[in-house]
Amino acid sequence: MTPITHPLLDLPGIRHGFFTREGGVSLGLYEGLNCGVGSKDDPAHVAENRRRVAAWFGRDYDDLCGCYQVHSAHAVVANQGWGGERPEGDAVVTAVAGPVATVLTADCAPILFADAEARVVATAHAGWKGALGGIVQATVEAMVQQGAAVERIRAVVGPCISQTSYEVGADYQARFATEAPGSERFFAAGSAEDKRQFDLPGFVLWRLEQAGVQHAAWTGDDTRTDEARFYSNRRAYLNGEPDFGRLIGAIALI
Repeated sequence: MTPITHPLLDLPGIRHGFFTREGGVSLGLYEGLNCGVGSKDDPAHVAENRRRVAAWFGRDYDDLCGCYQVHSAHAVVANQGWGGERPEGDAVVTAVAGPVATVLTADCAPILFADAEARVVATAHAGWKGALGGIVQATVEAMVQQGAAVERIRAVVGPCISQTSYEVGADYQARFATEAPGSERFFAAGSAEDKRQFDLPGFVLWRLEQAGVQHAAWTGDDTRTDEARFYSNRRAYLNGEPDFGRLIGAIALI
């Protein structure tokens, strides 16, 4: 089990990874490392997959801290492992060793954050709605409240749906133009006059820049096109599949 990592977050005292489908026990539609407790996969398989992720960090299952994600702009602070509890929100911030901050995705953008000097790390779940609604800014603000400095924060956007794979209605562009002026450049012409191709990772990186994060990058992985490594909501829908697995991204202080 070898997760995707990024040099920006290869920092002393911090371990991070965007896990692929590799190394799990799930079968069928969920084949691989499905960590989605909200999926219809066998709960025992999901629990074992999540245990393996925790073990990669040298932690126990109960140390995993992930929210019940609702596409909000709400960040939750973890001062210890949550023991399987999932408070509502879309970001997890921790400034203590022990908890493993996690995020689940299947096309939405997972973001891992770190200020190594202050020893504050975080995860965020950024679909189009959360990214537009302010989850990036909320996560940065919560990190600062825990002692981080904006200018030291580094952030990496993990595997997510790319612009060429993400067709939306033209109404999205109009909404973004109203709520985030200047974001129109993240939309390109789609397959029809009323369709657009939306650059989710590009928009999230712009949101990070707006929040004052000076060091940020995307891993460049498209979840929809790489079925062997990634789960994808959009791909499952296009294939007429009834459900899909969830990828997990995680970061912890060690």
